[in-house]
Amino acid sequence: MLVIVGYLIVIASVFGGFALAGGHLASLLQPVELLMIGGAALGAFLVANTAKVIKATLKALPTLLKGSRYDKALYLETLALLFDILAKVRKEGLMSIEGDVDEPEKSPIFGKYPKVTTDHHVVEFLTDYLRLMVGGNLNAFEIENLMDNEIETHHHEGEIPVHAIAKMGDAMPAFGIVAAVMGVVHTMASVGIPPAELGILIANALVGTFLGILLAYGFVGPLSTLLEHKLHESTKMYQCIKVTLLASLNGYAPQVAVEFGRKVLYSTERPTFAELEAEMKARKAH
Repeated sequence: MLVIVGYLIVIASVFGGFALAGGHLASLLQPVELLMIGGAALGAFLVANTAKVIKATLKALPTLLKGSRYDKALYLETLALLFDILAKVRKEGLMSIEGDVDEPEKSPIFGKYPKVTTDHHVVEFLTDYLRLMVGGNLNAFEIENLMDNEIETHHHEGEIPVHAIAKMGDAMPAFGIVAAVMGVVHTMASVGIPPAELGILIANALVGTFLGILLAYGFVGPLSTLLEHKLHESTKMYQCIKVTLLASLNGYAPQVAVEFGRKVLYSTERPTFAELEAEMKARKAH
């Protein structure tokens, strides 16, 4: 929603300011210039990226119109889920969660937390390391190193559409200049026409530069920045799970382990200690 609002503000500010200054909006309507800039940018995007990158970018674009799912309610559920699992481990032993880990979709523990289980990547990350804790012979340092590598891979993979969109946005001013030069060439070829008509051709040519810069910094560039913010938010979820599990591996009680996880969250979404305690008590009561 904010993306649409932002675009409307950009359009109203630029075109509204031009109109208030006495400009004629019709002179900015140059579909041929848009065809040159947009077509060249799309073609360059296809040339510069593999099928994997193109697919990842197309998949990421619809998420830009949605708000962030990483809110306080989701983190409360995540921490409460971790507490439930670790409490069961502490009470009944690691082998007691083997069924929950192997089939989380059938687990009564995971079933209580629908906000978390809808993200299969998070569930897979959590169950993979719980499985290593149950059946592996790894110590906390080895598991931490493996987690760091996986989180780094997740982050690099998430950066693929960010960089693809950013590079396309960076190229648009240059394609605007290309469109402008093409307009100038057309103008010079028509140098014998009356000055009034010549002025219109020159103005049309300059619109290409304007559109290239506007599309780059007002429309395409901000999308890559927004995708980057969303990537950082998703990475924070994995870091929260990582810190909590490592605290448990190092011998801390479930209540303390989830406090470790709570502390790594961004302050804007981080539940307070009292909120987390109330959530865990409410879940336990049910």
